Parts: sequence; structure tokens; C-alpha cells
Amino acid sequence: MKADLICVGAIGGAYGVQGEVRLKSYTSEPTAIADYAPLYTEDCGRTFDLVLTGRVKNGLSARMSGIISKEDADALKGTELFVPRDRLPSLPDDEFYHADLVGLTVYDTGGAMLGKVRTVQNHGASDLLEIGGPDLKTTVLLPFTRSVVPTVDLAAGKIIADPPEGLLPDAP
Repeated sequence: MKADLICVGAIGGAYGVQGEVRLKSYTSEPTAIADYAPLYTEDCGRTFDLVLTGRVKNGLSARMSGIISKEDADALKGTELFVPRDRLPSLPDDEFYHADLVGLTVYDTGGAMLGKVRTVQNHGASDLLEIGGPDLKTTVLLPFTRSVVPTVDLAAGKIIADPPEGLLPDAP
């Protein structure tokens, strides 16, 4: 089941002294994380039911099953929370879960391999694909826009990209 898990949030530590947690939600609508409960740790060693109790700075507050004290909550700080892929809604053809993009091979429009997607990052404006490869001295952040990435073929495991001029200085 581990391969079919998608990270939907993380525990940010204790909120108060009664066992509530600060919760970082990675879902497009933050409160939707509760719709996917129960949530699992990455190794599926623990399962949590979830009840949201409010909003806090940079996240949500919640009660989670098995967490009854501040110490329990603090011990789980940083724990990522996962759900089985089949619990997530299907997406339109031009939208993707970040987990689906990681590991895809990226080719330029001429068919030359640029590298593989290492991570998908978002710093507020739009998604960026972190590309790493044998011909790149450092990783490159490729804007994940339709003009720069015209084709994503999940079935074939590849992305076709048209990087802006100068983005890949080490490219042959």
C-alpha cells in the first residue's frame, strides 16, 4: 500500500496542552484534509482519525485519535500524513498531483533528455519542477506552466519541456 500513498499534510506540533495539534494541510482547500481521514504515517504504522477544531497561523488546529497530551503532539512534530491514492478525487486532464510528477523524465522539444523531476515546489506564484540530471551541474527549477511544459504524459512517464532561453546553461 505504501506506493499508493499521497502526502496530504503534516503535524506541526502541539497546540495547547490538551493534545490538540497544529496541522499543515497540503490539500488545495486546507480543511479538505479532514475529508480524507483516516490518515496514515508513511510506514502505515499509525492511523489517525481527525477532527478539525479551528484555524491557526499557517495552518489548522485539530484533534487526532491517539494524541491525548502536549507531549504526544510534540513527539509527532514533523510527521507527514498520508492517504491512499484512491481516496483522492480524479483531476481534469490538465491537472496533476505533485506525487505523479516526481520521477518523470524530462525531455526538451528536440527529444534530448534533460533529467528527472526530483521535487515539485511552490513558493507562492506557481509550481516549479526541480530537474536533476547527469548533464546538469546543479538542479534547475523549471516553471510548470503550459508554455514551458506543453506535454505531460503520465502513462509514458515523461514530460516534454520548452525551457526559457538561458535556463539550462550547461545543456549541450
